[in-house]
This record gives sequence, C-alpha cells and structure tokens, in this order.
Amino acid sequence: MKKVLIIGSVISASIFATLAYCSGSIENGDSRYSNLDVAPVNNQLYRSECASCHFAYPAGLLPARSWQKLMSGLDDHFGDNAELLPEAHAVILQYLVDNAADTSDYKRSQRIMNSLADDEIPMRISETPYIKRKHHELSPSEVKNNPEVRSLSNCIACHTQADKGSFNENQIKIPGAPKQWGWD
Repeated sequence: MKKVLIIGSVISASIFATLAYCSGSIENGDSRYSNLDVAPVNNQLYRSECASCHFAYPAGLLPARSWQKLMSGLDDHFGDNAELLPEAHAVILQYLVDNAADTSDYKRSQRIMNSLADDEIPMRISETPYIKRKHHELSPSEVKNNPEVRSLSNCIACHTQADKGSFNENQIKIPGAPKQWGWD
C-alpha cells in the first residue's frame, strides 16, 4: 500500500510540475506548449498596411527567404502595387524575417519548413508542399468555385481562428459546404 501511495505521489508531483512548467512556458512565449499553430500577427504596422488588402498572414507560414523576396517586389505584388514608404517597409520586413517559419518553434511553421527543400523560395503560402498536402481533399466547389472562398489564399474564409494563429481542425468551417473538414 505504501508503494502505491509513493508512486501516486510521485506521479502527481510530476504532473503538477509539468503543468506548472507548461503554463509558465506559454506565458513566457514558449510555443512548444501552446495550442496555437503559428504565432499570431502582433505587429500593428504590418497588420494595418497588409490587412488593408488581404488577410494579414502570420509570418510563420513562410521562411524568411520568401518574405524577403516578396517584400523586394511590392511594386508588382501579385498584380498590384503595394509599395510602402521606406521606413514602413524596413519595419515590416524585419518583423516578417524575425518571425518567419525558419525561426519559429510553432508546429505548423516547423512542418512547413520540413516540407521545403533548402533552396526553395515559395512565393505563396498555398504553394508550400505542406499546405498543398493539407488541402488536397478539397474540391473546386469548396474553394475555387465557392464565391465566399475563391482561393486557398483566403485562409480566414474557412479557418475561423486563423487571425489568432490557430488552424485547428475543429475550427474549420467551409462556407456553404454540407460537411466539415479537419486536418492535423
């Protein structure tokens, strides 16, 4: 009976210590124990400049080399002129590079990086092998021909918590779709 109590006490203490560590880690920014998939956007300048035209994509969805290339061609940003004042450009570029997938320990960022070749520079999040694989079951009627979605680049249309950094399968709602999808 004493062995059971001792083992139970050791297990309880271990669980308590783990929970305390995890809680402190999340509060201190350690994403290994976070329920978020990528770091949410926390740069107001980036949010205001970029989200004025499209969803403010979390920086952890692309490697730094992609953000650098995207930011170097803002005069023709997917057919639009998105040039910024030099000061704003420098601040946003630094934010994106500092928080890119290759510097992140969030799970989706790591999976995106693991899906890329070392010399690959994806210009679209939706073109990364990881994201393509995660969306391969979707039909054109759910994305391309869906007037509320239209493209995989419209993350927020289906990923209801994407703006908070969560792409959890339980939070997916495809507009107009009879069934719900989920991936991990």
